[in-house]
Amino acid sequence: MPTRRRALGALAATALLATASGGCGALPVSAQIHGIRVVAAENVWGSIARAIGGADATVTSIVQSPAQDPHAYEPTAADARAVAGAQLVIVNGIGYDPWAPRLLAADPADGRDVLSVGALLGLHAGENPHRWYDPADVRRVAAAIAARMSRIDPHHAGGFDRRLRAFTGAGLAGYQALITRIRRRYAGTPIGASESIFALQAPALGLRLLTPPGLLRAVSEGTELSARDTSTAEAQITARRIRVWVVNAQNLTPEVQRLSGLARAAGLPVVAVTETLSPPTASFAQWQTRQLATLAAALHRATAR
Repeated sequence: MPTRRRALGALAATALLATASGGCGALPVSAQIHGIRVVAAENVWGSIARAIGGADATVTSIVQSPAQDPHAYEPTAADARAVAGAQLVIVNGIGYDPWAPRLLAADPADGRDVLSVGALLGLHAGENPHRWYDPADVRRVAAAIAARMSRIDPHHAGGFDRRLRAFTGAGLAGYQALITRIRRRYAGTPIGASESIFALQAPALGLRLLTPPGLLRAVSEGTELSARDTSTAEAQITARRIRVWVVNAQNLTPEVQRLSGLARAAGLPVVAVTETLSPPTASFAQWQTRQLATLAAALHRATAR
């Protein structure tokens, strides 16, 4: 297993031991269940499901902590119970949460609906799995969640549709406004990134991501970086061919830390992003808006625009 997966897997195990009975997000025994029972493999999708479901759904997210890597996560008995009782299960797919299909297969249930983001978008393992960084994909997934909820509970379909419109409208207004602002003001600005997590958002922002795709993919997947890609990224940073360096704060490998150090030494703003909600109590919109605001400020410092 790649170094990143081993390291984060160990962190996840430590976190699970520390929280004893499953701080992974499974509902405590005493929790009240209201409406549709929904389980999301990751809290990013769980947050969106919660916004759409409102009081007509109870949403459980399995992977919540930054110490839990969806690739290497080991489900607990509490997770299995949550999935067994779910009416709707949302998984990312695309190779991101390979444990989820095994969890579903271990307890097949008639009538349980499974929404795979990868299948919805027509993607396969090996393609960029971080779809919550693509604004268009976020809207497609939100619409699919509302449709699945309406199919399970037609009586509350009007509420699901109303909350979907609220989420994609007012709920994402600040998020969309920042995307538009960055695209209008900084379109064409060259930037670098530590891995592929940001490769889906950069086009929506109009930014030119110059870091070699091979490096982005290798860091994301925990495989060895090529000397050529590393040398190219170093030159882009030290020669200031990029204006901002974006780093995944949940994947700080020694090589990523070294490149980030070069960026700071070159006077480049370093902007941190994450794979899961940060903090875990934030909503999708709060999390993404905060990150975009930080990026906009960094672009302003770097370009004086």
